[in-house]
Amino acid sequence: MPESLIPKHGGYRKLKSFQVAELVYDVTVRFCDRYIDSRSRTHDQMVQAARSGIQNIAEGSMASGTSKKMEMKLTNVARASLEELRRDYEDFLRQRGFGIRLLRDPRRADLIGRRPADADAVALWVKEQHRRQQHGLHGQNGRSIKSIGSITDSVEAVAANAALALIAVASSLLDRQLAAQAAAFEQEGGFTERLYRARAARRSDRA
Repeated sequence: MPESLIPKHGGYRKLKSFQVAELVYDVTVRFCDRYIDSRSRTHDQMVQAARSGIQNIAEGSMASGTSKKMEMKLTNVARASLEELRRDYEDFLRQRGFGIRLLRDPRRADLIGRRPADADAVALWVKEQHRRQQHGLHGQNGRSIKSIGSITDSVEAVAANAALALIAVASSLLDRQLAAQAAAFEQEGGFTERLYRARAARRSDRA
């Protein structure tokens, strides 16, 4: 079969990185509307950083048909946007005297293991964990698990830590995605190389 000049591309909605980044976006919109002053720059910056994550994954996927370099560039922009968002959540916790707990806490595995489908599922998990925390319970089915730190955090602190855990997952997926894109580009080349091969094949057929 002849090599396709413009290979199959798009399909970003099936990417796990897009799905988790979209969840991060929905969670962030809800978090900012509840806990960040809507008139502040931080509110807009956090929402825009989360939006940039999903938008650049989608744009990169669509651009991959004719430019693998653009795909990698936009995927990296998505990764950088999530890093900016991570810093904003960490600043929120630090400036209010809360700890960054969930990334080193057994509850992170609990949240990720549930594979929350939407922001409502994450919100429900946050409420459950906050209630258990108040009673010294941090595991599933009421099992007692020693968590990092002994301070009982507010609901917004638990929510921010949950968002950080989801951002970590999305960022890890994007790191792997970037590595795979780079390897494919190194091995197969991009549109320019495909165009050259297609022209060479056509000249060969005419010879």
